[in-house]
Amino acid sequence: MSQYPFKEIEEKWQNFWKINECHKINFDNSKNKFYNLVMFSYPSGDKLHTGHWYNYGPADTYARFKKMQGYNVFQPQGFDSFGLPAENYAIKHNVHPAESTNNNISKMREQLYKIGAMYDWSQEIITSKPEYYKWTQWLFLKLYENNLAYQKEALVNWDPVDQTVLANEQVLSDGTSERSGAKVIQKPLKQWFFKITKYANELLNFDGVDWPKKTISMQKNWIGKSIGALIEFKVADYNYQIEVFTTRPDTIFGVTYIVLAPEHKFIKSLKINSKKINNYIDDSLSKNELQRMDLNKNKTGIFTGSYAINPVNGKKIPIWIADYVLISYGSGAIMGVPGHDDRDYQFAKKYNLAIDYVVSGKKDNKINEPFYGEGYCINSSFLNGLDTERAKNKIIEWLESNKIGKKKVNFRLRDWLISRQRYWGTPIPIVYDPNGNKHIIPEKYLPWKLPDDVEYKPKGTSPLGSSKELIKRTENIFGKGWRPEIDTMDTFVCSSWYFLRYINSSIKNYPFDGNRLNWLPVDQYIGGAEHATMHLLYSRFITKSLRDMGFLNFDEPFLNLYHQGTITKDGAKMSKSRGNTVSPDEFVIKYGSDTFRAFLMFMGPFDEGGDWNDKGITGIHRFLNKIWRLIHLPNTSKEPTREDLRVLHLTIKVVTEDLSLKKFNTAISRCMEFVNYFSGRNNFYNNFKSSFLKIIAPLVPHLAEELWQYLGNNKSIFEESLPKYENIYLDVEEIKYVVQVNGKLRGEFIVDKSTKRDEILSLAKENSNVKRFLNGKSIIKEVLIPNKLVNLVVL
Repeated sequence: MSQYPFKEIEEKWQNFWKINECHKINFDNSKNKFYNLVMFSYPSGDKLHTGHWYNYGPADTYARFKKMQGYNVFQPQGFDSFGLPAENYAIKHNVHPAESTNNNISKMREQLYKIGAMYDWSQEIITSKPEYYKWTQWLFLKLYENNLAYQKEALVNWDPVDQTVLANEQVLSDGTSERSGAKVIQKPLKQWFFKITKYANELLNFDGVDWPKKTISMQKNWIGKSIGALIEFKVADYNYQIEVFTTRPDTIFGVTYIVLAPEHKFIKSLKINSKKINNYIDDSLSKNELQRMDLNKNKTGIFTGSYAINPVNGKKIPIWIADYVLISYGSGAIMGVPGHDDRDYQFAKKYNLAIDYVVSGKKDNKINEPFYGEGYCINSSFLNGLDTERAKNKIIEWLESNKIGKKKVNFRLRDWLISRQRYWGTPIPIVYDPNGNKHIIPEKYLPWKLPDDVEYKPKGTSPLGSSKELIKRTENIFGKGWRPEIDTMDTFVCSSWYFLRYINSSIKNYPFDGNRLNWLPVDQYIGGAEHATMHLLYSRFITKSLRDMGFLNFDEPFLNLYHQGTITKDGAKMSKSRGNTVSPDEFVIKYGSDTFRAFLMFMGPFDEGGDWNDKGITGIHRFLNKIWRLIHLPNTSKEPTREDLRVLHLTIKVVTEDLSLKKFNTAISRCMEFVNYFSGRNNFYNNFKSSFLKIIAPLVPHLAEELWQYLGNNKSIFEESLPKYENIYLDVEEIKYVVQVNGKLRGEFIVDKSTKRDEILSLAKENSNVKRFLNGKSIIKEVLIPNKLVNLVVL
């Protein structure tokens, strides 16, 4: 049979793996464990698209590679099924979210089966199922009991289209919603938060993990640690001190004005009758934080009419209000030092404020223009001549001794806002007594289920508030007049701990089995870089908080993190919300799962991705058929040549190294070279067949299983170990020859430097690519340029 019958073979081996539970893990044995995890899917559409396949196929190839290295590999799969994407899909199709989500999961699960991945489906999790979100609610209660969950009123990011609150991380730099694209507005609401800021300092530590440098940098920048001083400025004619945080206390002699956030509490104590000032404040509060922090926008401000006193020199300095100062960072007030900060300089020039110079790049050097670096203090009294670092320490000592300031560490990171005014999410396990006091729902009542009698379409208020069943349930358990919390949790809460539940999903009475902790943390996590400051940060916080509660015995959730590239369509990321997805199903039906997997891996480096183009898939399909024919060649009893051995062992070496680095495209390229080298022969070495199938098995699992069985083996090829290469066959002085036919390049081959002329010419003519151009023609001249080229002249 010359053609690979992929349909029958792939169905056969998928059934074999399922019936024989080949991928089911015995959690009692954690020896040599390897937890390989890929970010799970949102069932916010009815099918997986090619972007999903690009993540799941290569990730499974890596899992199979680790298994053949001798690791005990656990690779689970599940569905991140709560949240806005799934709910919006249901609204769009006028179906209840539970119904549409379950239907979508069924279709996606069927697609995932066809990948042929080694998923342990016995540990599947679905975050919208009560048996899962029971433990999400348990997690909330534990955080609440440990003062890591709290409620407060705050100005929040409100999405007017999705009718819900967004975390800062879900608002784009242009002030629009990441999901709906709507312009986000500010709205005061009582909200639930997780106190992630308690772990801000520890979250900056990445010791013991292998993560992309860019992701680490993104998290560190998001956390935004800064060390400086908190300084008190008295307000002239008021019994009031404004606290200012600064990272450059050494420049205090250069302060010429103070700027307050529009929300600053001092502003409320001012008797402002100016309509202009009030309008400026109202306009500022209508913007979200990202809009206000935008470095490219024009800085605006307004003078309050009041003055502060610089504590080191007694100068009166004007107090301004500006929208670029945030109440959520530092103290909500900054000191303007226009001589040594570009933003302050631009503000001072715009509003004609004084500019003093107090730092010079050279000692005892006078300057008359802005200087933004570190240097030496000038015009600064007792700080004169000190370098920046010593001046900082000196002024902090002075401030502390005079009780008007102190050293301070500050963070940009804000607490995690987790409440949402939507239906399709985990209910928050809190109830309120008739006096409005909060009470936790005891664990015996978990899961606190989502009610069904809800108008779930967004109206600007929490849909659970319309449920009669939920109110009745609350009063039956807690008493008349008691009311339930009607917000639900952000879907990122569900995904912040799902990797923990995978190894415990069959356990009903508690979230974690201490005997299974040896399977944690995750050894390899694969997913998109877009989650750097959300899911990946939240999972680290949850892991550390559960560790401190005594439930976990490790510090980090994911030891190794890898970001796959993005598959785009016409330059834009494939997304169900954009409607620009490409379905993998038609390609799997036409060419098979192995062909589609190999094609995606061959597109380019796994961490780069690329724009979708299916033109090369037929070439990959031909390659798999070449493998099929090569393994079906009759066996030969001849001894392999040294060059044959070199090609085999070089292939083993290169593919093993490439797979370990997830360089799937170059691994496939090397396998192609192997097949091309041996194609065109009448027979083939049996031991070469076995070695090659083992090395290519992670890349094309169905094909490898079938051909392994064809060679007379009864067990799965994935019970085998990867072959080892031997350096003795690689240490050969080699020459690469290119072959021309009538002066045009038609092929190339590598030989030992000691190879004789006649054998070189013979190899040139036997090259599979060259032979096509020799068929039916006569060679009238053979030209050999030693160590370089063979040219065959034909008629």
